[in-house]
Amino acid sequence: MKVAIIGSGFGGLSIALRLQSLGYEVTIFEKQNRIGGHAYQIKAHGYTFDLGPSLITAPSIIRRIFTQAGEDMDDHLELIPLDPFYRIYFHDKTYLDYSGNPEKMVREIAKFSPSDSEKYESFMKFAKDLYKSVILDGLGSKPFLSIKDFFLSAPKLISTLSILPAYLRVKQYFKDEKIRFTFSFHPLFIGGSPFLSPALYLMIPFLEREEGVWFTKGGMYSVVEKLGELFEKKGGKIKVGEEVEEIVIEDKTARSIRTNKGTYDFDIVISNAHIYHTNTELLASSKLKHWDKKKLNKAKYSMSTFLIYLGVKKKYDKLQHHTLILSERYKGLVDEIFSETTLPDDFSMYLHVPSKTDEGMAPAGCESMYVLIPVPNLNANVDWLQEKDRYTEKILDFLENEFGLDDLRSNIEYLSVFTPDDFQDQRNNHLGAAWSLQPTLFQSANFRPPNRSKDIRNLYYVGASTHPGGGVPGVMLSAEVTEKLIRQEYPL
Repeated sequence: MKVAIIGSGFGGLSIALRLQSLGYEVTIFEKQNRIGGHAYQIKAHGYTFDLGPSLITAPSIIRRIFTQAGEDMDDHLELIPLDPFYRIYFHDKTYLDYSGNPEKMVREIAKFSPSDSEKYESFMKFAKDLYKSVILDGLGSKPFLSIKDFFLSAPKLISTLSILPAYLRVKQYFKDEKIRFTFSFHPLFIGGSPFLSPALYLMIPFLEREEGVWFTKGGMYSVVEKLGELFEKKGGKIKVGEEVEEIVIEDKTARSIRTNKGTYDFDIVISNAHIYHTNTELLASSKLKHWDKKKLNKAKYSMSTFLIYLGVKKKYDKLQHHTLILSERYKGLVDEIFSETTLPDDFSMYLHVPSKTDEGMAPAGCESMYVLIPVPNLNANVDWLQEKDRYTEKILDFLENEFGLDDLRSNIEYLSVFTPDDFQDQRNNHLGAAWSLQPTLFQSANFRPPNRSKDIRNLYYVGASTHPGGGVPGVMLSAEVTEKLIRQEYPL
């Protein structure tokens, strides 16, 4: 049975390798001249930059894919544990080192609030219950095709109060605002507001404690490369530089795909492209009843990001592998970003400095880093063509003169910038939304686009747009969901 996969991101590669290992005949089509989708690398002047995902929080999900393919992940990837996971700098220049070590975390929390340190374990017990539901009991890899599927899972969600917004649930445990941030910010890593996303995502702190936070030697793109190599080793085909322009539908069935190089017939089509691009561009000639252009235009999309990639001929001891630098505002800033009106005057940021862990990512004595600033998506009134240079200078000025990265500008050997416009133009992300749809309660589980089309019988979806959502673990779990459906509906 012949399967076409549109896109080679983590979701596309995961479903491709899973199905190829089961005996399906799988071909991946990728419009870029390399695989990876959002995950790829730039190498310049001896610096290596991961563009896209920067950390692994659920290595067990990656391991399962290698195992299904009959391989040991450890034979292909060198995972390096990080400690601390993140250093969080608050606006007053105090910081907290966030790790998976319970004793260390109690001490770190106690620096800010001794009473909150006493609540750490009770919060983690709550997070563990969520982790058990999502990961161990399979809620994250369960198909949600109907409202019935949702209500069958509703008792678990209600019993843990995980339908409340994440921040409100954290607020029930901790009094200090800095500690509340520390345990509520994780939805931002998948494009959601902690004040809107359901508390279900608070399972992430326990997931991190249970499985660790990791980096792969050679960068995150090495995971993409190894998955691609293994897929081809198993007999799969990858067509890079070949953009899918249309999914050809006849009698509510995907009969073929038309690319910029030809037309090919397939029995099953799986899209790893964003749902908006798939349903409004690739299916433009089809009349959809579910998740059509009208409904997609009403959906809530994630924030975007402004990214600065820096090759710096200097080391900075105050930076960790992952560093968060926060504005004085938390809720106000997040609300302003998600209001999608204008660019806030202040900002918080995340710095990824992989050369702290893997010296091969930069020349000796130098740092490879990227700076990520959450910004509104393209619904906001921001002209990034005009704003790009000014905003870059504003960020560099803050890092050098306020945060204390001395002589930063004079030591920059490489600089490039990626804006919300680039997300839309280069990656087909509607509105430049970095994670596609927001993970709100009513855009989760059954309320999210399902992993199988309700209009076209042999069309499936993987990736950030479908269940369970964005982030590397989420898109790889989406492949597990889609595999279950295909094995059930198109068995070999």
